[in-house]
Amino acid sequence: MTLKFSPAPLVYVALLMTPVYWLVVMSFKTNAEIGGQLTFYPHDFTFQNYAAIFGDRDWYMGYVNAVIYVMMNVIISVGVALPAAYAFSRHDFFGQRALFFSLLMFRMLAPAILLAPFVQIFSDLGMIDTHIAVAIAHCFFNVPLAIWILEGFISSVPREMDESARIDGYGFAGFMSRILIPQIAPGIAVAAFFCFMFSWIEYMLANALTTIDAKPIAGIMTRAAGVLAGDVAMLSAASVLGLLPGIVLIIFVRKYLATGFSMGRVI
Repeated sequence: MTLKFSPAPLVYVALLMTPVYWLVVMSFKTNAEIGGQLTFYPHDFTFQNYAAIFGDRDWYMGYVNAVIYVMMNVIISVGVALPAAYAFSRHDFFGQRALFFSLLMFRMLAPAILLAPFVQIFSDLGMIDTHIAVAIAHCFFNVPLAIWILEGFISSVPREMDESARIDGYGFAGFMSRILIPQIAPGIAVAAFFCFMFSWIEYMLANALTTIDAKPIAGIMTRAAGVLAGDVAMLSAASVLGLLPGIVLIIFVRKYLATGFSMGRVI
């Protein structure tokens, strides 16, 4: 029996990567070349666009601000979702099933719907233009998703393991840190991955809740696009740099992601 090679997957991947390739190419071009004749690679190769970004504090701090509130959001979301998912997996209580499935409703909400309430709440609390405000706002969407994912992984761990841990003298904290978390590490990686991606690409809430000190790179690019409408090369370089954190995350957790996506509950 001979296997026939199908070019369809390669064509599909090539189509997906075409915009990314074009973005990278434009980041190494000058605006004159971009606005001139169509070229498939930089004829006047330059690093000036990247140098301009790293030489301007407003630009590079946009990446720093985004990383700060994204990491805060991931830590809070996973930290809150883990014991909640354990409760849904191990305990029975009134309205459990309805409450559990209602968590998905939060993922159906567009962030724009809650824009005005969040701005009003954090403004009254004096938390506008802080990293924690954006992190907490994103938790509203990420915690339900993390609970949903982690519950599936915890349910795959036999209940007998909980009883054995109690017999061995482990408290809840000891059981979670020494036994359960190592068992569901792939699930935690998957939940953290989804929380990271949502928080990193979410723009509307992050831009509305920040002004100067905590403004993310997406907000800076949008603001600059109005002023630097013709500086496509610099905006392309900023976009390429915005892809790097997600790529780095996938590289470091790819082993856990591969395992996590093949088991548990992932939506």
